[in-house]
Amino acid sequence: MRTLFKWMAGAGFAVMLLLIWSCQKDPIRPTVACTVSAPSPDEHPKAAIYRSIIDQYTAGGLPGIAILIRDDGGVWYGASGMADIDRQIPMQPCHVSKAASITKIFIGTLVMKLVEEDRFDLDAPLTRYVASKYTRKVANAEKVTIRQLLNHTSGIPDLIDQNSFYLAVLNDPARFWTPEDLITYVYRVDAVFEPGTQLEYSNTNLLLAIMAIEGATGQNHADLLRDKVIRPLGLEHTYYHWHDPLPDFVAQGYYDLYNNGTIVNMSNFNTGSGNGYGGIYSTVFDLQHFIEALLRDKTVLAASSLQEMTRISAEDIPDQEGYGVTIRKDFYDRSPDEYGLGHRGRDLAYTGDLFYFPNQDFTLSLLINYGTDADSGLKDVFLEFRKAIVDEMMK
Repeated sequence: MRTLFKWMAGAGFAVMLLLIWSCQKDPIRPTVACTVSAPSPDEHPKAAIYRSIIDQYTAGGLPGIAILIRDDGGVWYGASGMADIDRQIPMQPCHVSKAASITKIFIGTLVMKLVEEDRFDLDAPLTRYVASKYTRKVANAEKVTIRQLLNHTSGIPDLIDQNSFYLAVLNDPARFWTPEDLITYVYRVDAVFEPGTQLEYSNTNLLLAIMAIEGATGQNHADLLRDKVIRPLGLEHTYYHWHDPLPDFVAQGYYDLYNNGTIVNMSNFNTGSGNGYGGIYSTVFDLQHFIEALLRDKTVLAASSLQEMTRISAEDIPDQEGYGVTIRKDFYDRSPDEYGLGHRGRDLAYTGDLFYFPNQDFTLSLLINYGTDADSGLKDVFLEFRKAIVDEMMK
């Protein structure tokens, strides 16, 4: 998700933003400590190396890191830094954190479950499921299929790019957004390209997808997500906010709002969570279980559904980064056979990566309580960390 702070300028504006925010009711409470119940990872052959890497990058400024790696040596997990700086609560792998756009894989999985039940059709036009009072006002919406939404070849503009949406978030940072509220921010905005001719990531695609799910089934998509994905997989510490209440062991989220090396708690800024493109809060353990059940063990979907989900759209549109049905192919700046399948999560105050590396049979699940999509001094620290941990994993 693109950050709303890319266009901000001046500390005065940031102060105004914080004064507005301070009047809101905080849905994320001060963080409490949690206790890991998993077996100790200390016997992993790279335990000391992995530990030194995460400690190096929290010392470099990242507030807190929780991470799980499954590689040739088995499973290693760890954490470093703080889950709550004010209360001095150390980050632990059991702390829940905002997974941001990793949510999209959960929604894609739900879509494929509904396809298997013959309740949804990937190649159906969006207009089959979403009323014309919405689609006629959104560029390309009356031309696209569900598949084009989910592999980001729709050309529909991204609501996160609209300044009017940014201002609405600033005026009411903790607002609970409905799909009907959000879709208005791309009304009569020009299309990016003709459907199917190019590829560009758009959060609006997933917003429209959950509207289509609800139109097709007559059910709330959050209820379906719990009933068909989260509960059957036993993801006991995975929540879809705002639809689910959050526990008191959610890590606080931070961002260097002034870009002066001082990070600010922005846990409760809501850029539309719970509307398909974001909203999952989870632990590195639950995320590992989810991605491995889906892509490694292949127990979540039928083989044909999984093939559709992992058919990367860039194969049809050369020289562009591609997506399957919400699955991203990420190379981490490495050789072509060392790619991961999964998704990145980037929000205002939180970061996540969740990838399964099929050729190596490795898994990476990481959550950081700092927003790294925007330009700040810590963005480069995060990118260095991301490369260092994957480089070591691949050795």
